[in-house]
Amino acid sequence: MERADERRVVAGVSGTLGSLTALHRAAAEARRTDAVLRAVLAWSPPGGELGQRSQPWPELLTECRRVAGDRLLRAVDTAFGATGPGVPMETLVVRGTPGVALIAATNGPEDLLVVGAGARGGLRRALHPSVARYCLAHATCPVLAVPPSPLQDDIASVHRRISWHMPLNARELAD
Repeated sequence: MERADERRVVAGVSGTLGSLTALHRAAAEARRTDAVLRAVLAWSPPGGELGQRSQPWPELLTECRRVAGDRLLRAVDTAFGATGPGVPMETLVVRGTPGVALIAATNGPEDLLVVGAGARGGLRRALHPSVARYCLAHATCPVLAVPPSPLQDDIASVHRRISWHMPLNARELAD
C-alpha cells in the first residue's frame, strides 16, 4: 500500500543503455535520500491508441501489457542483477506515452523524477518527442536529466566499424 508522505525517486525505464544509466542514478538518489525507487515502463498498443479504439482487441492488449512487464523486469535485472538496487523498489507498467506516464507516477513536490537525456538528432527529435523535455515542462517535482553513458558512444562507434567492414552479403544476413 502506498503512503502519500513516502518519498519516491521515479525513473523511466525502456531497457536502452540511456535508461539503465538513469535507473542507476535514480537508485543512488533513492539511497542518498532514503526514498523508494519506482521504475516505470510506459507502453502503447500496436497502432497507437487511435488504432486500438477503431478496432479493439482485448487479448492483444493483455499480451502487450504482459510483454511490457517482462521487458521492465529484464531491464531491472540487467541493471542490478540478483543483488537488486539496494533500496526498496516498486515496478510500474503504465499504458500511455512515456512523459505522461512518468508524471503520473510521481506524487508531488517531495518526489524526484529521473530521466535519461540521450543524444538527439534532428530526425529522431522530429519522430520521437523528448521525454526529458516533456517532464521538465510538466512535472510538479524536481527532474534530474541524466546524460548518456560515456560507453554509449563507444558502443555506437564499434557497431559502426563492424557494420562498415562487413561484406555486403553478411550485411544482408544481419538485417
